[in-house]
Amino acid sequence: MVDEILNNCETKMQSSIEHMQRDFKTLRTGKVTTSVLDNVKIDYYGTPTSLDQVGSVITQDATTIVVNPWEKNLLSDIESAISAANVGATPNNDGDLIKLFFPAMTVEQRQESAKQMKGMGENAKVSVRNDRKNSNDQIKKLEKDKEITADESKSAQDNIQKTTDKFSLKIDSILKDKEAEILKV
Repeated sequence: MVDEILNNCETKMQSSIEHMQRDFKTLRTGKVTTSVLDNVKIDYYGTPTSLDQVGSVITQDATTIVVNPWEKNLLSDIESAISAANVGATPNNDGDLIKLFFPAMTVEQRQESAKQMKGMGENAKVSVRNDRKNSNDQIKKLEKDKEITADESKSAQDNIQKTTDKFSLKIDSILKDKEAEILKV
């Protein structure tokens, strides 16, 4: 039972890191990526649909994204959805495809992205600490119900704290690397 709680705790903490890394993909770094359009949805026959499901979305170079819809009648819908999403570039519709020209990032924009990234990292740390609290509560309940001894409870809580420390350090390391990537000109 204790091993199950420890494994569950570690799995949840790992998923917190994975969630943080998915969030990072929405941040803009020096080189533009198609993931800045991941949250853009268009109304495709009554269903909110992501852009990569209605056409090809590619980076042409470090500052340009090209959206080539499979159905040309979707151009205006895609253009308005991108405009509404406020991704940092104005869509240019040439009748066949949509191009997004992202200006080079200013120092202030880089610092703002780094600030957002740190907020995402702090959210991940809060999630890890919540996982620690929930796991410790489960261990304490087992001890209270006399299913494990006080020594086993203390040992399990120490293991949970070690796991928490490991994931906190991992988050700090990821944040440091990502900050260097964002601030690099």
